[in-house]
Amino acid sequence: MGELRFDGRAVIVTGAGRGIGRSHALLLGAKGARVVVADVGAGIDGAGSSSSPADEVVAEIREAGGEAVPSYASVAEEAGAASIVGTAIDAFGRVDVVVNNAGIHDPARFESLTAEQFRRMLDVHFLGTLLVLKAAWPHLVAAGYGRIVNTVSEAMLGGIPELTSYGAAKGAVFGLTRNLATEGAPHGIRANAIAPRAYTRMSASSSDALSEMLAIPREDMEAINASMPPELCAPAVAFLAHESCPLNGEVLQVGMGGVARLAVVHAQGINKQSLTAEDIADNLDTIMDVTDARVTDAGGMML
Repeated sequence: MGELRFDGRAVIVTGAGRGIGRSHALLLGAKGARVVVADVGAGIDGAGSSSSPADEVVAEIREAGGEAVPSYASVAEEAGAASIVGTAIDAFGRVDVVVNNAGIHDPARFESLTAEQFRRMLDVHFLGTLLVLKAAWPHLVAAGYGRIVNTVSEAMLGGIPELTSYGAAKGAVFGLTRNLATEGAPHGIRANAIAPRAYTRMSASSSDALSEMLAIPREDMEAINASMPPELCAPAVAFLAHESCPLNGEVLQVGMGGVARLAVVHAQGINKQSLTAEDIADNLDTIMDVTDARVTDAGGMML
């Protein structure tokens, strides 16, 4: 296969001013995409705003010979999300790809997190993704074409301390992605997601807790972090965003030079007409056995 190009395509990347989103925007711009670099310029907890991050990435893309425009709106506000899509329509006359990357981070143990902290996490990660897609959806449907790349996290599966609010919000994005894959398929719209492994200013705030939980010495943790530059996640986004990508409803775990499918499966389990709690207890090994399990299908591969 030749180079995957995006000439003539208009791409929105949210949270594109720093870290992983910046890497997405730069790679897509280098591949010919006309990019809306959307970033409110907030801190990792969502506070504050600045036009500098988006402006700097736009300048990088333009200096490399690409085409890009900034948007400083917040994805968590309906009007802001709509204006991001409006920027693409005004500047490029179309929108073909939406890469939802914007996010915040506010790690803490469950007992100390407030309901407001959970709401704020959902506002940015889930509603931010939802609102941008709601604004873009009519354009994608009218065109009979679209590529959606959302951002989830392995944190939604548990196993990392102090991420109940973050992991729950990413789980909501996962559910949205799967259902959009189902609804978008008849319109030529494919929705997938990445679960990135990258060391950024957001993941840095959890590095010490993870090191402690896994009993990893600080110097070893620093070496692991150095092996996870955010630009190693961008190739998977370029693939999922391309018109040739056959996947729909999938999640790719990416980073550190690797890529792998992350899937929900249905095990064979047991079946009894008069099932009892005792039946479950007696057959737990069989119920939990994933041998010959089948992957649940949301949108399928559209070949």
